[in-house]
Amino acid sequence: MSQDRRTFFMGAAAALSATQVWGANDRINVAIVGLGGRGSAHLNIYSKLPEARVAGLCDVNQAARERSQATLLRNTGEKAKEFADMREVFADKSIEAVSIATPNHWHALSAIWAMKAGKDVYGEKPACYNVYEGLKMIDTLHSTKRIMQVGSQHRSTPFKMKAIEAIQGGLIGKVYAAKGLCYKRRASIGHKADEPTPPGLDWDMFLGPAPMRPYNELRFRYNWHWFWDTGNGDIGNQGVHELGIARWGMGDPGYPKSAFSQGGKYAYDDDQETPNTLLSSFDFGGRELVFEVRGLLTNAESAATPPKRNPGPNAPAPTATAPKTSAPLNVMTGDFFYGTEGWAAMSDNGFQAFKGESNEMIMEERPERGPDTTSLHMQNFLAACRSRNQKSLHDGLENAVLSANMCHLANISYRVGRKINLDGPKIVNDAEASKLLTRDYRKPYVV
Repeated sequence: MSQDRRTFFMGAAAALSATQVWGANDRINVAIVGLGGRGSAHLNIYSKLPEARVAGLCDVNQAARERSQATLLRNTGEKAKEFADMREVFADKSIEAVSIATPNHWHALSAIWAMKAGKDVYGEKPACYNVYEGLKMIDTLHSTKRIMQVGSQHRSTPFKMKAIEAIQGGLIGKVYAAKGLCYKRRASIGHKADEPTPPGLDWDMFLGPAPMRPYNELRFRYNWHWFWDTGNGDIGNQGVHELGIARWGMGDPGYPKSAFSQGGKYAYDDDQETPNTLLSSFDFGGRELVFEVRGLLTNAESAATPPKRNPGPNAPAPTATAPKTSAPLNVMTGDFFYGTEGWAAMSDNGFQAFKGESNEMIMEERPERGPDTTSLHMQNFLAACRSRNQKSLHDGLENAVLSANMCHLANISYRVGRKINLDGPKIVNDAEASKLLTRDYRKPYVV
């Protein structure tokens, strides 16, 4: 399809979508862009939601498209349109929303193209690959008036929503600090030589905005996370979930005053570029957020309470409503919150809060059986597509960009080897660091 013809169809699709009026029983036609591991999860969830119809499947890899068609046929008895080029998805006026599960370096450009074509967007985390891209996405969101939710599904997890509401309501007093952990074990990726591109894979399109390089298996599939061209290390992978939750418990503050990171790639001799050990600190002026990545062997951090000290004759009596103390949380990926009256711990296994000098447990929540939290998050997105209410989203684009950009600022500090001072998303008086706010884009894949 020519560029002029593609632009015409994308404009027509935008005009149609802007006038869409949903019926009570209408299903939203969703196309999934990126059909790897996370995209396969998108497919399985959307194909089982009554609010959605999987109408398009897009991937640069023919084998991934074929596998996804087989899955969709098994789940629904139907097949969807196939696309090798996401621009053809966005030009298709029958597609009303897109769910993007590409590698990080494609998140922003694909979402911008989709919104400009009149599509609502569910995009995987991190919201963007770098700071500049996130700001451009927000500009596009405002100018197109589309709906965009980012895949921070923890914000649709019922017990975590209840716990954060309690923290923000003063459960442990005023939160003065939060700490996020990403102690996720990562094996060495080893070394591999470049090789010919496998049949059926559009390697140029896979790289997109990134520099052109020879095909290498380690730069494809999951391991693209560990190369600066396409990924952001584990702070921008699993870490952005937990850093976003840490911000959530602090009331979702804006940009910090400064960021500082130190660490390295320890223990392994392999082709990975990003650090497997990273300690980052963000100064919010009177409050701080600390985040730690450990991909090597490590202990968990436990929420076990210390031995109770004698609180003295004037200490308040334990509350009658306090829950019975159960097994402490052992947090490997999760968060701790520290307040003027107590502290709390959270992971996927539950939430515990403690108060006062006696460390009395005052609240405990455990996950309940129910729908997958990504399913709940996608249902929240689809409901917003109908209502056109961006504020109803559990983690809309503007807040999710802040969480992602803190990961990017941490990586920038690590890469230049010093603290960076900030004025909003701008780096102050540091030309070398400021250059890393964006990238040199490979035409025609320019944000």
